[in-house]
Amino acid sequence: MSLEISPRVRLGLAAAALALLAGGAGYGIAHLGGSETAPAQTADAGRKPLYWYDPMVPSQHFDKPGKSPFMDMQLVPKYGDEGGGDAPGVRIDPATSQTLGLRTAAVRRGELASSITATGTIDFNQRDVAIVQARAAGFVQRVYGRAPGDVVGAGAPLADILVPEWGGAQAEFLAVRRTGNAALTQAARQRLMLLGMSSGTIASVERTGRPHNVVTISTPTGGVIKTLDVRAGMTLTAGQTLAEVNGLGTVWLNAAVPEAIAGPLRPGQTVQATLAAFPGETLSGRVSAILPQTQADSRTLTVRIELPNRGGRLRPGMFATVSFGGSAQPALLVPSEALIRTGKRTLVMLALDKGRFRPAEVQTGREAGDDTEILAGLAEGEKIVASGQFLIDSEASLSGMEARPIGGGTPPAAGKPAAPAALYETVGKIEQLTANSVTLSHEPVPAIGWPAMTMTFQLPDPMIARGLKTGDRVRFGFDRPPAGPTVRRMAKVAGQ
Repeated sequence: MSLEISPRVRLGLAAAALALLAGGAGYGIAHLGGSETAPAQTADAGRKPLYWYDPMVPSQHFDKPGKSPFMDMQLVPKYGDEGGGDAPGVRIDPATSQTLGLRTAAVRRGELASSITATGTIDFNQRDVAIVQARAAGFVQRVYGRAPGDVVGAGAPLADILVPEWGGAQAEFLAVRRTGNAALTQAARQRLMLLGMSSGTIASVERTGRPHNVVTISTPTGGVIKTLDVRAGMTLTAGQTLAEVNGLGTVWLNAAVPEAIAGPLRPGQTVQATLAAFPGETLSGRVSAILPQTQADSRTLTVRIELPNRGGRLRPGMFATVSFGGSAQPALLVPSEALIRTGKRTLVMLALDKGRFRPAEVQTGREAGDDTEILAGLAEGEKIVASGQFLIDSEASLSGMEARPIGGGTPPAAGKPAAPAALYETVGKIEQLTANSVTLSHEPVPAIGWPAMTMTFQLPDPMIARGLKTGDRVRFGFDRPPAGPTVRRMAKVAGQ
């Protein structure tokens, strides 16, 4: 049987084999149970090899001994009883383990900080925008030398507008006011307000007793002038937009977070941001919104963060790094370097007794620093290989050894029914529902050490979710077969 070895494993095998050749520690990695060449040949007398192979190219088999066509070395025999008899696993003697630099680590229970780091850019706060319009038709008599991009304070003048219609209406108001009729005076004052005059302009007319048909247009709030469409001599119509002013008291930081790790983020949580423009300084803000659309090209979600902008130092377009801190949560942890990611599944190499090793499939969760959370496939206290596992995995593949599946163990004896799988219960909110899966934001599951998280469960029967919809809060029970966590029952929480 010919087995394909990945380029990464092949490189690891080559490096380890060269180290063994240089140190005189045997004649090949695949003969991991041996010591020196001559004694091994004597001990193997009387045993019939299955085939011979080159440790550098273990997928190529030969039916007789001889020199390797690939390297300047002898072919290595492969025996059918290698690997420790009936016990599953690849056997490696301690001397070879030391030569290979194998390092083991225990699966431990600890705390994993739910920290996510992303990058983003500063943008204007689009909720702090003021639009300046002409309240009545008129002519621009004077402008005050403003331009787009200028930072102005509240009440900054933009232009003087002559409004002919106001002159006649103000003269009529003054004439009615001189009659002393309070009701008519109030009606005339109301007419001026309906024509677009501010209360300040009307008060000035009453105080001076003269019409004021030239009004100064000012900014209602401070900020940066984004647009300015007023020039001297222009003719204006009622409601025409003259300028747009964006406030600078707060700004938005739009961070791009990969969708695969964006599940724990919630509006309102605090974040820390650092900017290249201000090295060594950390700014605090809060998540104001998580935009509903995912960027299809980068598979990221845009998280909108509101930052205070004291002194107007934060300018749109600035680059920032964001840290979404969270409280540490209990988890089952292994070193990240111990994981073997094949693309279809994730494996670790178990370190068993008597120098035996066996691959095991695991389900991983969050990752922080040098540790990775294990959701299924390992138990606390089990030992795994943290360094050199790729070389052992290559030998296990060569031997045709099956990895221990998630939740796997010794199969039940013939005629005896398998014990029912443990069912775990918790409460969660339905985030997404399909015909064969359901995504739930659920509370912690202390029985198996799961923290609160958002994850997808298998749904073997659509009738389990009958009458339920996205957004419902449910109590559900699930187990963990080799295919992955599977919901077995689910009901809507009463009183929702």
